[in-house]
Amino acid sequence: MKTIEIFLLPWERASEAAYSIRKQVFIEEQGVPEALELDEYDPSAMHVLAHQDGQCVGTARLVDLDNGQAQIGRMAVLANFRGQNIGRQILEKLLLTAKSKDFSSLILHSQLTAMPFYEKLGFVATGQTYNEAGIPHRNMMLILSK
Repeated sequence: MKTIEIFLLPWERASEAAYSIRKQVFIEEQGVPEALELDEYDPSAMHVLAHQDGQCVGTARLVDLDNGQAQIGRMAVLANFRGQNIGRQILEKLLLTAKSKDFSSLILHSQLTAMPFYEKLGFVATGQTYNEAGIPHRNMMLILSK
C-alpha cells in the first residue's frame, strides 16, 4: 500500500493543487459549471490536500460557519485513486481539525452516491433531496463529541 500524506493548508498555499483536483473531478468528470466551482468561502476555508508519491490526488475544505458549526465541502479524489481509503483519510483529518477548533457539529452537502461513505463515519442525512449544480444532493450532519 502506498503512503498517503495529508496536509492542512490555507487557500494561498492550497489553491493551485486543490483547484486542479476540483476541476478534474467536478468540472470535467461531473459537468459542474466552472463558474460555480470557486466561491467566496475558499479564501477563508482550511483546505486538506492528499498526496501520494508527491502527487496531489485529493482535496476537501472546512468552512467555519461562525455558529459553532463548520461545513465540509469540495471533497474530491481523482478517479484513478478512488477505493484506496484516501477520501476516508481526508475526512478523518477534517474531523480532527474540527474537533481541535471546538466545533460542535459538521454539515455537508452530499451527492446521493456518496452518502454511504459519509454514513460510515457517523454522518446522518437530514432534509430532502435537492439538486445542486445539476447533481442530486442531500444534507448530512455529524454532532462532534468533546
